[in-house]
Amino acid sequence: MPTPIPPCCLKSFPWTGTPTGTETSLSSLPTYTTGTNRRSALLFIPDLLGWRFPNARLLADAFAAEANLTVFMPDFFAGEELDRDAILEGRWGDLDLLDFSERNARGVREGAVVAAARELRARFERVGAVGYCYGGWAVLRLGAREEGGLLDCGVVGHPSWVVEGDFDGFGNVPLQILAPEVDGQFTDELKGYAFRKLVLEKKGDDGVPVDWVHYPGVAHGCLTKGDENVKGEREAMVKGKDAAVGWLKQWLS
Repeated sequence: MPTPIPPCCLKSFPWTGTPTGTETSLSSLPTYTTGTNRRSALLFIPDLLGWRFPNARLLADAFAAEANLTVFMPDFFAGEELDRDAILEGRWGDLDLLDFSERNARGVREGAVVAAARELRARFERVGAVGYCYGGWAVLRLGAREEGGLLDCGVVGHPSWVVEGDFDGFGNVPLQILAPEVDGQFTDELKGYAFRKLVLEKKGDDGVPVDWVHYPGVAHGCLTKGDENVKGEREAMVKGKDAAVGWLKQWLS
């Protein structure tokens, strides 16, 4: 059974702006698509607020425009959406987070995530993946050694539901980790384990570029919430977006 997502992971603050992409399909899933690059694609696995949440779509638009990519963000939750107003208003009692987490557990959604990445690999020369919170474990899974070449790079922001085995089995895929200081999901202990497995124990021919970005003084979720009323959060969101854009340009151009 997956660990229930705590309410702090779901609090969010809508950015300004209107998403500019369209709704298409990928691997038979409804998908938000933005960008026009025919060579390089990015699979975006969002947090539990899902593929329709404006913040996620605006981030996808930014990646498409600033890194020159075609970005695909499928609905991996089978049409189910959490009550956004309840989340924004802090009415946690109105949300059945445990059941939602069980219906969308790793074992339930992994097949669809892998299938989407395989379709992009068949269609594009270069393929990357980015995932925040819930999407973090999915990016690590796509970069696993046994998947063998699904990704050319990955970006993981304040990941949830990750376990030590995700880092034990990660392959030779350039990876960026965006890690806020305060994170009950990606704990200090798990951060230390990940750094040791991805960096300290990979030498020579086994080594692979890892970009580890630490965001002091901010908490889990800041890279997508961007709440300007929380000290440092909007700045962290902007820096996180810029860092991801730079990484994606480096490996997918």
